[in-house]
Amino acid sequence: MQRIGFGGGCHWCTEAVFQSLRGVENAAQGFIASDPPDDGLSEAVMVTFDAEVADLRALILAHLLTHASTSDHKLRGKYRSAIYTFDPEQADQARKHLQDLSAETGTPFVTRILPHRSFKPSDERFHDYYAKDPGRPFCQTYIDPKLAKLRRQLPALMKDT
Repeated sequence: MQRIGFGGGCHWCTEAVFQSLRGVENAAQGFIASDPPDDGLSEAVMVTFDAEVADLRALILAHLLTHASTSDHKLRGKYRSAIYTFDPEQADQARKHLQDLSAETGTPFVTRILPHRSFKPSDERFHDYYAKDPGRPFCQTYIDPKLAKLRRQLPALMKDT
């Protein structure tokens, strides 16, 4: 099993996205910090995954498709678009995948590769937010469209439902 962090949007949404993917053992929502100037906590998930089932490139692609990865909007402090890595080798791999995906799609992503420095879990009552009640208006408005997009664009990566 490997670990990596993803941030970019609401951690309720990001948690649901990664929980829906094959090979993801756990997607823990919370707040991640990196090195200055990115040392402030930002909403994110810590993902534990089996690289034999879901490789890093596929996870990065799912991440890019499900948040505003091309927009440097005013909420980037709270919702930093980032991939948080645990060692230089993982950072190099993530950077290469991000560059390749940008070249393949012709899309300039604002997502950055940052070293993971700390993780603070969100309040337990919010864990498994989508799984506990997908009928909530928030889930229907924000999470369902992301999952539908993944089912259309990356069906082989989705867990059987």
